[in-house]
Formats: sequence, structure tokens, C-alpha cells
Amino acid sequence: MNGLYLVTDRIITQQAGHTVAFVVEEACRAGVRWVQLREKELSTRAFLEAARELKQITQAYGARLIINDRVDIALAVDADGVHVGQDDMPYEVVRSLVGPDKLIGLSVNNMIELRAALDDKPDYLGVAAVFATSTKLDTSNLLGLDGLREICTNTSLPRFAIGGINATNIGQIMQAGATGAAVVSAICGQPSPFEATRELLQLISE
Repeated sequence: MNGLYLVTDRIITQQAGHTVAFVVEEACRAGVRWVQLREKELSTRAFLEAARELKQITQAYGARLIINDRVDIALAVDADGVHVGQDDMPYEVVRSLVGPDKLIGLSVNNMIELRAALDDKPDYLGVAAVFATSTKLDTSNLLGLDGLREICTNTSLPRFAIGGINATNIGQIMQAGATGAAVVSAICGQPSPFEATRELLQLISE
């Protein structure tokens, strides 16, 4: 599994003239093997339908489908896992619901949250937010590269940096110790999600 993780955003995708399914398929075709379906506005039924569609795509390419926040949706479509934030359902409750075989990702924003996460032992961390981004409007606690580096040096868990990451700074993310980079606009908002993905994967490999 390479270190590029696509997180979907329906609004950014539509503004670029795409559908979420198109972006995910193009990204998977280019080599993405981690996809997180993130939907904050859809009804439960619409979210479920979107998840079913993406499950077919990711399964065809051997990619992992992670559902943001919604354990019920993840279970309903037999997704590979669920990603939760600090204000979502607690890790131990999520684990009790999804069982031992599903992946659980947990967002951490600082060293205090990291220390608590190490007790939980999630399968991977989402380390946010490194840079300012339109998808995360609260920029009062931006980590920056130094904050990212501190978290990365204090855990051996797989860690995906997220927040304002694109082709101009993804190399710095990897140099700071991240296992990988989670991106939104850098794929969803591009004219060619396929070419954008290929470029990011090349930069990660360098």
C-alpha cells in the first residue's frame, strides 16, 4: 500500500465538474489504495448509496474503503474500516461495534491527543491539520511541519498527515516523518484527478 490517501469532498468535487464516483475511480486507476468517504450533509440513505457505489470501485482496484464517522454505514456496506475524530464516537465503542478485523483510524491534533491514542492503539492516525485548508476552517491549532514532526517522532503507528497538502508540499510532509499524506482538493478539485494522483504518487516515491 502506497502512502497516498484520498478523502472525498462532494462540494469541491462538484465545483471541479466531477462526481465523487468518477474522482475515486480515476484516483484508484492511477494508484490510490486508500479512500475515505466523507459526507457531512447527505441523508443516511444517500450516504449508504454513495458508499455502496464506492465499495464496488475500491474493491475492483484492491483499494481500502474507509467511512468517515458513520459506523453504521461502514458495517452496512462491509467497508474496510471507519475513521473517527476527537468529537466522534469513542474508539473503544467503535471497536466493540466493528469487531477486531476492521480498520479504525483516529484523528489527532496535538501531543495530548496522541498520548491518549497510543492507549487506544488505533490502526492508523490522521494527523491534522498541517497547513491551512478550505476543508478545515478552524486554523487556530495548525500543526505546521514542526508539529507534524513531533507527533511522528513519538509514535510508530502509521500516520497520514492531512490539511492543505498538495504537490508543492507533499515532499516536506514525507520528510517530516509521515507514513503518508491524505489529500482532498489536490485530487478532488483538479481538472484531471488521474493526472493529479499520478503526480502526487511520483512525488511521494521521490
